[in-house]
Amino acid sequence: MSAAIEPPPNRRSRADRARQVADVLRQQTLAGAFAGTLPPEHDLAVEFAVSRNTVRAALALLKDEGLIDRAPRVGTQVSGRKFDHGIDTLLGLKETLREHGEVRNEVRAALRLVPPPAVARRLELDRGEPAVYIERLRYLGDLPLSLDLTYLVPDLGEELLRRDLAGNDIFALIEEVSGRPLGSAELAIESVNADAHTAAALQAPEGAALLLLERLTTLDDGRPVDLEYIRMRGDRITMRGNLFRTSQPWELT
Repeated sequence: MSAAIEPPPNRRSRADRARQVADVLRQQTLAGAFAGTLPPEHDLAVEFAVSRNTVRAALALLKDEGLIDRAPRVGTQVSGRKFDHGIDTLLGLKETLREHGEVRNEVRAALRLVPPPAVARRLELDRGEPAVYIERLRYLGDLPLSLDLTYLVPDLGEELLRRDLAGNDIFALIEEVSGRPLGSAELAIESVNADAHTAAALQAPEGAALLLLERLTTLDDGRPVDLEYIRMRGDRITMRGNLFRTSQPWELT
């Protein structure tokens, strides 16, 4: 008979516990659970069954993220807000955030160019065939949220150059110009650090974590028409969606 294996001792550090507390508090804060002010340290320590030092360490993490402010005799105040950006529906930013305020676009570039070969392949263009390139800095009110670099197939892109790019989502303009609905998109999301130029545009610290979205969008007939590289402020956007398990990755025997 083999000997029973004893579980390892619990040696979780204060940093480990603080991270666990911070994750829960972050979600509650973003969901509006605290109405502007977090509970006192003592109450949080009781709720999470940790020491007050662990609570302080958790709150320090949230403060570094810009989510809360702390001051003597004032307490812990919610100072930042994140906005949900769904990833299970194909929507433009203006459509996504319409309940939170006005999305406006600062058009930084709108021109014809020969795209890099890798971009041309994704858009199914011939080598050397021109495309339309549009670069926009996108705001919610006065808050810069994203820097969008967009490559468009030439026939639709040429028409978009004549439209109101400052006041509209490109998705809406594509559907208007093409006379067809958008169909689907391939989406990749990763974290990147803000270079000096992007940080200045987004009013974020150099090296701050950004969400980089690469999105290739097609019409309903499957034709690729729009390739975007979107840098979003990670401290102001939360990607959110619903996932469904459609098949078992294994079979029980």
